[in-house]
Amino acid sequence: MAHAHDHPGAHDPAGHSTGGGHHHPHHHGNPVGHGRAFVIAIVLNSIFVVVEFGFGFVANSTALMADAGHNLSDVLGLLLAWGALLLSRRSPSERFTYGLRGTSILAALGNAMLLFVACGAIGWEAIQRMVQPPAVAGLTVMWVAAAGIVVNGLSAWLFFGGRRGDLNIRGAYLHMAADAAVSLGVVLAGLAMTFTGWNWLDPAIGLVIVVVILYGTWGLLRDSVRLALSAVPPHIDPSAVAQHLRHLAGVSDIHDLHIWAMSTTESALTVHLVMPGGHPGDAEIDGFARGLQEHFSIHHSTLQVELGTTAHACSLLGARPLAHVHH
Repeated sequence: MAHAHDHPGAHDPAGHSTGGGHHHPHHHGNPVGHGRAFVIAIVLNSIFVVVEFGFGFVANSTALMADAGHNLSDVLGLLLAWGALLLSRRSPSERFTYGLRGTSILAALGNAMLLFVACGAIGWEAIQRMVQPPAVAGLTVMWVAAAGIVVNGLSAWLFFGGRRGDLNIRGAYLHMAADAAVSLGVVLAGLAMTFTGWNWLDPAIGLVIVVVILYGTWGLLRDSVRLALSAVPPHIDPSAVAQHLRHLAGVSDIHDLHIWAMSTTESALTVHLVMPGGHPGDAEIDGFARGLQEHFSIHHSTLQVELGTTAHACSLLGARPLAHVHH
């Protein structure tokens, strides 16, 4: 029985594979360059939260104070994501054999939950003010919200390049872009209040903010929960992976196929390959692993080779038969 499961850093401090039979590309798309983006976005948004809440309090604007509360949750979310980014670079240890890559998934989940809590607070305050709309300084609301468009637009641009490769970066980008759109809505509400005197528009915009946040956050919550439960990452089609493995040279069948996310940027796979013709060499196993990396962005593969001479019983009760279909 042959295995291929060397993980860089687990055996060699330099991070190189010390055994044969496994290929580990070192280009996982980890957004190393986004550390500076996080710092700039955190500083800009922290300053803006203080300014926006202060002007919202003076102008008696629910929309501004609600958006300031949302931006505060974004700052906390950015801090979580940034901390996870730093922790995910920690080398594997004897206790944490995958390193701390999983903290990026926990950060994405915490960020989503934080936004849902913020939505509850914003919605409750807006509903109360809908009953008795207070007088609002529409012109002040407009100018502060216009500044928000600039701050949030710049922050979104900082994460634009990495939004497709990392759930944390995508979350940061979506929140900043949504904030810029919401600030635009507040500007329009302030303009309307200035000319019509309809103060109910202010809490109404607060409720619109809640809807926008919930809409943008649901996907982040769904994906982060799935990754936390070791689901197959959304960009990987498990049926396509199984089909690919069955068509490898010498493979007659596969079983015990498992695919999961090690972090928001890295995926892992384990599978048993039935190869009646005999054990493949290290070079062939390396080729199998490279194919999984190139076609499916699966970065860490453990491939166990069997001759198919003994019956196999799946160790997971209730396992779906995806990887157990025989030709």
